This record gives sequence, C-alpha cells and structure tokens, in this order.
Amino acid sequence: MTAIEIDTDRKRRTRECFEALRDKLCATFEEIEQEHCGQLSERPAGKFVRTPTKRFDEDGREAGGGVMSVMKGRVFEKVGVNVSTVDGTLGADFAKTVPGAEKDPRFWATSISVIAHMQNPHVPAVHLNTRYMITTESWFGGGADLTPMMPNAEDASDFHAAMQRACAVLGGDTYARYKKWCDEYFYLPHRKEQRGVGGIFFDRHNSGDFERDFAFVREVGLAFAEVYPQIVRRRMGQPWTETERDHQLVRRGRYVEFNLLWDRGTLFGLKTGHNIDAILVSMPPEVRWP
Repeated sequence: MTAIEIDTDRKRRTRECFEALRDKLCATFEEIEQEHCGQLSERPAGKFVRTPTKRFDEDGREAGGGVMSVMKGRVFEKVGVNVSTVDGTLGADFAKTVPGAEKDPRFWATSISVIAHMQNPHVPAVHLNTRYMITTESWFGGGADLTPMMPNAEDASDFHAAMQRACAVLGGDTYARYKKWCDEYFYLPHRKEQRGVGGIFFDRHNSGDFERDFAFVREVGLAFAEVYPQIVRRRMGQPWTETERDHQLVRRGRYVEFNLLWDRGTLFGLKTGHNIDAILVSMPPEVRWP
C-alpha cells in the first residue's frame, strides 16, 4: 500500500488542525470588526460568509473540496480564510513536477489559506498558507508573509519575531533558512522588487519526524493568529488620507502581479481543477495601475 492509502490518521489530524485555525481566525477577525471606532466605523461590522466548494477530477468524479470563508467589512476590506481537502489524479505533465507523483499520479492534500486586504492603508496586508501533501511521498509546505503599504519597522519586527518563535520548534538555522527562502520567493523579477517585508516560506518539508514537523506547522498558524491581530488593532484607528489610499491601491497591483505570475498555490489550484473563486479569493477588491 502507498502513503496515500495508509495515512488516514495523519490526514484527519492535519485537516482538523487547519479547520480549527480557520475558526479561530474568523472569530478574531469578526471581533476586530466589532471593536473598530476609527474611519469607516459608521459602516456595519463585517461578518464571514461561508461557501462550500467542490473539486472535480478530469473524469468528472467529485474529488474533495472545502469551505471558502470571506468577509468584507470596515476594517477588513476583504479577507478570505479558506480550507480545502482534495484528492484525485494529477495530469501527466503536472505530475512530473510533483515529488512522488511520477511513480503514481494519485494525490491527497489539505490546506488553509488566508489573505487579508485592509481598508486602512496603514494596516498591512497579510498572507498565510500551510498545507500537507501526500503522493507516494508526503510533506508540509507554506509560510506567512507581511505586505505593508506604508512600511513600519515595529510591525515588521513583531511579525518576524513571531515567525522566529514558531521556527524554534525545529531549532537550528530553520528561521534563517526559511526567512531567506521567503525573501527569494516573494520577489517580482520583472520589477526587481520584494512583494513585502517577508516572513517565512518553506515547501516539501519532511524531516522524517512527522510529529515534530506537524508541531512546527501548528506553531506557524498559532503564531500568525497571535501577532497579526495585534498589528491590526495597533494600526486600524490611525487616520489616513486619499493620497495614502491611492498609494495603497497602486501597491496592491504588485500583489496581483505576483499571484498571477509566480504563486505556486495559484498554479497548483489551476492545474488540479479546484474552484476558481476559491483559487482567486486572494485578489484584492480594488486595485490601481497608474
């Protein structure tokens, strides 16, 4: 039997972990919407709308899906917290690029993906993704990165400190390696620019100790759930101008360019036929190219 057939317990535990993190984040973000008393506070507080999604294999067979949780509010202009659990068979060409799939194109994957675009230009956008993938091999991937429109050293320092604490589960030079990987990954070569101030990024992580690796991925999610709400609450009441809003919309264009041209998660979703709205929920609701 292959890993995809026998890892039932690991499949359940990783999926439940990501679903629990989703519920925690959604509850916290709705609390922040209720707390807001700055600009736009006259608007109704946002609430998440959850929409089930389905994936279909190339032969039309239903092959998993997930839940897309999206909120549009007075603090969060648009935030998506998606969990998906999908399976099936990778296409022949794509299978050649996925470890273990060249031996057997069947796969199973579960993930959480979070993307927040904010009303206030002083509140940074953010991205989190963690996933567990099984073919004839298995591994974790993901990371978290901060994208301020108005750079702030305090926010960047706090975010990196949180990611460093999460990496302490693995010890050694993990944080330094995964921070460097993030800086190299979230780079727009056509503009010669970083997308934001970074964080950590990792892929195909399998140390041979599932429990330790799983603990690390859990800690990444928990660190994110602690530090990002702190940053939002710190900045969401700060006044902003139309000039700053215009700058924010221009900078969002860099986000769109990266996600459509270079993002691995977007490519994986498109190549495996998942729900297109769930794949592109990362797109900001408003953007401007001058």
